[in-house]
Amino acid sequence: MQIKTKSGRILELPSPEEDAQITAAALTDPDNLPLTDAELGQFKRGRGRPQGSGKKEQVTLRIDTEILEQFRATGNGWQTRINDALRDWMKQH
Repeated sequence: MQIKTKSGRILELPSPEEDAQITAAALTDPDNLPLTDAELGQFKRGRGRPQGSGKKEQVTLRIDTEILEQFRATGNGWQTRINDALRDWMKQH
């Protein structure tokens, strides 16, 4: 069976027989038992981004390219690291 996603991709789903075989094989793995209904009930799905502190303001700021490249090279969270660097500067001045 095939389904089409919102993005237009075609996904091939297993047949009921294949699905039964996959499920039976998964149930035989003692290290990876399926979650119980109680365990599944512990998960909560939130919408969108996590709620922020409400203490930040979006601004437009021009920063030298090499400074941005240096912060971006450190991976995710680079904007928070810039904020932390500015906060440290404020404490020292």
